[in-house]
Amino acid sequence: MSRISSIFAQPGHKAFIAYVTVGYPSIEATLSTVSLLAENGCDMIELGIPFSDPIADGVTIQKASFHALKKGVTPERCLAVARKLKQQVSIPLTFMSYFNPILHYGQENFCNDCASSGIDGLIIPDLPPDEGGELESLTQKHNLDLIYLLSPASTEERIRLIAQRSRGFIYLVSVTGVTGARNALPSDLEIFLRRVRKVSKLPLCVGFGISTPEQAGQIATVADGVIIGSRIIQLMDSGEPNTAQQIQAFARGVRRELDQ
Repeated sequence: MSRISSIFAQPGHKAFIAYVTVGYPSIEATLSTVSLLAENGCDMIELGIPFSDPIADGVTIQKASFHALKKGVTPERCLAVARKLKQQVSIPLTFMSYFNPILHYGQENFCNDCASSGIDGLIIPDLPPDEGGELESLTQKHNLDLIYLLSPASTEERIRLIAQRSRGFIYLVSVTGVTGARNALPSDLEIFLRRVRKVSKLPLCVGFGISTPEQAGQIATVADGVIIGSRIIQLMDSGEPNTAQQIQAFARGVRRELDQ
């Protein structure tokens, strides 16, 4: 059982997965925020590797990615950050990256370096499973979970394919669109989860648009976990002197709602 799978093996436990863009607003902020989240109920961290064309991301994460790129954050620096975080936190770490940086780095080298840096899994929004065979083999060789995404527009054939190929959990996109905090959750989300549960026994985690602890609690009634990114980036970007306290309060609020 992988470290990611072990999170969902806890009876009745709902996973809180947080996303941060590596290097935004600084490397130091990434390191401190991840530690803060881990200390306040987060089960897993998704580390975003900055990319120049983040097609699945909304304005908040796009801005964070562009800022980090301007500061010289590369996949190599992201791996160095992962190595430091592995010494600071005990929860699983995943990389969220688009495929181009991985291809440029070299798939074999990237998977090897991820494993040696303490990374437990990869999430690649623009990699369809019918084109992921080589990376799947390499991730399995290096004991990394390759986590695929499904959207509400996915066909039954695509749902079955990803149910067979994803490892750790399946990332369910709550809406057909990009990431970003939203005021309300889609009304057909439960129907979407039921469609996937018919063909998969893997844990199902929902991301895109979750912005409050209350929304996280709503989703936890039908899903196995929630993924929150844009709202955390917004809190990191607030510029307030009590930013750390705001992040801490938000994380504790999400954990409390999930536990209820």
